[in-house]
Amino acid sequence: MNSNTDYEGCDKEGLIRCIFLSEFHPTAGCKISCQVPEDYVSKKIFDAINVYIIPKPQLQRCILTVNALRLKIVGYPVRIEHQKYARNAFHFNLCFVCDAWARSIQYEPVVKKLSEYLIMMEEETCFLSKEEDNKQRLQELFATVMEDLNKNKVTTIVEGDTTIYLKIVTHKPDPPVVKDHMVPLLTIEYKTIPIESWDLTTQQILPYINGINHIAQIAAEADVETNLVKSCIQNLAYYKVVHLLPILKYSNVYMCTQHLKTLIQSSELTKACREYVSLNPEKEKSKPPIQKIFQFYASMTHGITLRAICQRLCPQNHNIDERKLVVFGLQHNLIRCIHKYPVFTGSVPSGRQKLYTGLCNFDEICCKTGMSPFNIEKDIDKDTNVTVILK
Repeated sequence: MNSNTDYEGCDKEGLIRCIFLSEFHPTAGCKISCQVPEDYVSKKIFDAINVYIIPKPQLQRCILTVNALRLKIVGYPVRIEHQKYARNAFHFNLCFVCDAWARSIQYEPVVKKLSEYLIMMEEETCFLSKEEDNKQRLQELFATVMEDLNKNKVTTIVEGDTTIYLKIVTHKPDPPVVKDHMVPLLTIEYKTIPIESWDLTTQQILPYINGINHIAQIAAEADVETNLVKSCIQNLAYYKVVHLLPILKYSNVYMCTQHLKTLIQSSELTKACREYVSLNPEKEKSKPPIQKIFQFYASMTHGITLRAICQRLCPQNHNIDERKLVVFGLQHNLIRCIHKYPVFTGSVPSGRQKLYTGLCNFDEICCKTGMSPFNIEKDIDKDTNVTVILK
């Protein structure tokens, strides 16, 4: 059974559940000629989707991914034209099968390379199409490939004088866009690395990366050019060395997310949270109770500022550092910040109104203008041609 976090688009990698070879038989039509494990893709399912497994000629030798009936199938359909075949062509498709929710882009180069190997074998010896039964060899090959790739992400195939290496390479998403108002926070496991292990730019800005200072502030305090700081932070974010957070202000509005329940469900997360948000983390007895921490997070809702919550719940009376509490919540997706985006609705904008496009939030406008959020809000309240969107 999949967990609640396993869904299409969750960006999680899954195992290869099955490898099969489909062929187009001149009389029987589309069929699965070899499959490991056997009958993982049933005949009923295959008959429902085989039009996408052996597609029209225009889609030959293209990676095709079919997500249907709780399966995700990655294939590379091939058509080999030659007069020795019935109908003057031989069609086949080698397919990897994953769970429907799993990320599959990392398998595409492997499917293509293994398919190219089978094309070569077919053109040289009719390995796939000849009457002699090579299906047992294919069965063994598929079983080895699936086991090795799932376990080690690499495998080697030796067939006669031919050797082929297959390796799964994880594709990371594009690095995030880093803006002046964003706040970098080092992930815990990298805090213990000696500073001399970092590159020179990182060494210079590292003392100022604390989850509170934003990019422009780090650049000013470290005396490093802003674009250089952004490039450095972007690289660190790409490798998940830092998280990018919004500027922490007591006037901010936060809302708890559906992941807040994991704070109670996971004992490991509970322990980490109590240690991180404590005003005196060295003393075990002084660590705040998880019930008070949960109450603080649960109080975060639309229209209630962080200042109002602190005034009502007095977190420091319970040994809770509210700034660390917000940082921890954002870092672990327990809460999210509700941003304000001003939109100019008049005819011709002038001055600061040119920034009120609905694309820049208050934090970004403050960094660009040097004004405080209070003064920005005061300026907007006076302007009847500006509407503020919360999201």
